[in-house]
Amino acid sequence: MSGWIDPMIDEFQRSGGDHPRFGRDLVLLHGIGARTGEPRSHLTRGIAFRGGWVVAATFGGNPRNPAWVNNLRAHPDIDVEVPLPTAGIETHSVRAVELDGPDREAARQRFRAVSPVFAQFEAGVDRTIPIFHLIVR
Repeated sequence: MSGWIDPMIDEFQRSGGDHPRFGRDLVLLHGIGARTGEPRSHLTRGIAFRGGWVVAATFGGNPRNPAWVNNLRAHPDIDVEVPLPTAGIETHSVRAVELDGPDREAARQRFRAVSPVFAQFEAGVDRTIPIFHLIVR
């Protein structure tokens, strides 16, 4: 974890998944570093989708993918902490599947509906933003 994300992760866990800016739409990915093999945790927006969640690698409109994309591609079986509907967090073991075709488009439209800034991030980068479906194992 990096210095700026640590407080956000602490707040997510301490508050039971509530965030002043993102509400209950964040998920905490617990995976393995693609190059290091070390445990890695990443906090990102997660949206309920087809019995699991989807996460999009917007990286806040950055021109490159966040590190967790390579981590999920290399090690797709991870744990994810997700907020319960009203309070608290639960952990699930999931498989991260990178979406393409009609499945990616359905998830993309879901992101655009829930997060208007998603369209701005898409328009501002010269890359296809990876979207992963987190499927409960």
